[in-house]
Amino acid sequence: MEQRDVLVVLFDGVQALDVCGPVDVFNGAAQAMPGAYRIRTASLDGAPVRTTSGLTLVPDLALTAAAAPHTLLVPGGQGTRTPDPRLIDWLRDHAPRARRKVSVCSGALLLAEAGLLDGRRATTHWMLCGTLAERFPAVRVEPEPIYVRDGDMATSAGVTAGIDLALALVEEDLGRDLALTIARHLVVFLRRPGNQTQFSAQLAAQTAQRRPLRDVQQWITEHPEADLSVDALAERARLSPRHFARAFREETGMTPGRYVDRVRLEAARRRLEDTVDGIEQVARRCGYGTPEAMRRAFLRVLGASPAEYRRRFQPAGPPVPTA
Repeated sequence: MEQRDVLVVLFDGVQALDVCGPVDVFNGAAQAMPGAYRIRTASLDGAPVRTTSGLTLVPDLALTAAAAPHTLLVPGGQGTRTPDPRLIDWLRDHAPRARRKVSVCSGALLLAEAGLLDGRRATTHWMLCGTLAERFPAVRVEPEPIYVRDGDMATSAGVTAGIDLALALVEEDLGRDLALTIARHLVVFLRRPGNQTQFSAQLAAQTAQRRPLRDVQQWITEHPEADLSVDALAERARLSPRHFARAFREETGMTPGRYVDRVRLEAARRRLEDTVDGIEQVARRCGYGTPEAMRRAFLRVLGASPAEYRRRFQPAGPPVPTA
């Protein structure tokens, strides 16, 4: 069996979870399948680094002493704002030798600074996607996905998305069963596709300031199967449809229709993952009306039909029946 060396780049101001999350995933695989991975950490001079949370990490070696790894992992953190030029030079000269390049969160900024993302599709934390696109116009920034694969390059969104990407890489290397075992051990889900949005409807939209609009947001989440037309929601908020639509967009940052679409897709995904409900039943309970309407929504946003999504992302073991 091939042993895959994983080299994790450390620097002052690194985000601890960007390091520890993926490392725990790869280490879990190495423990379950001895020899599968060898994980090492390295800083510029081999000296300890201080994370943004105040923890001190002691690297295994200096970057200058590191051989070309199978997987090079570049985490993010506040240290990416003004990186040491020597680190950028090292990435520019040595990263191409790695068979697989991976970044977590703002680590994508370091790869971009080194010119490694030019002409590539990439993502980063949603708060930094605009910065990445503005500073590096040659990078094709995709702000929605939790991770993006482009050839031998893989970039992920903020913090915990690094765990999702690491699990996907383990699944690619060693199979779904092992990746699922690790996910269960870490008490995380092995079901988030890379093109899943970085945030839920409730996080993507701002919380409305006015109580009637906040109540409507909650109602939509709890009743995706209901009549959620602008007229019906406006009546619930005791506003005219025109006033409601304008106020909802001003206070939440998205139209009522877009918010409803996101909530319904989210509800349908959870039912496909967690229940044995049939496709038609899921469509009805999530407000789509017909399975075909739900299918079009899934293909448009997730690139997979509801049936395909369920096959890929429903966990092993019996799902939960619903009444």
